[in-house]
Amino acid sequence: MSSSDQQNQGEGNKEADRNYRERTERFVNSEQGKAKIREAGNVSKDEEQDIERAEEEGRSHAKERDPQETFDPKRRA
Repeated sequence: MSSSDQQNQGEGNKEADRNYRERTERFVNSEQGKAKIREAGNVSKDEEQDIERAEEEGRSHAKERDPQETFDPKRRA
């Protein structure tokens, strides 16, 4: 489809949204997608330390800590 055949749907392009969701679902349900999901949480010690440093850096910019927040460095969101 050439650009002249496409209608500008502006913000909230439903066709693009539908295409994205369909392709994402196909990938997630594929063998390659399932393998990527299984290995998603596997990080090296160096990567884990980098993640923890980044989280602390992000928290340092917060105006104040949420009193209901509990920090467990081993827990991943």
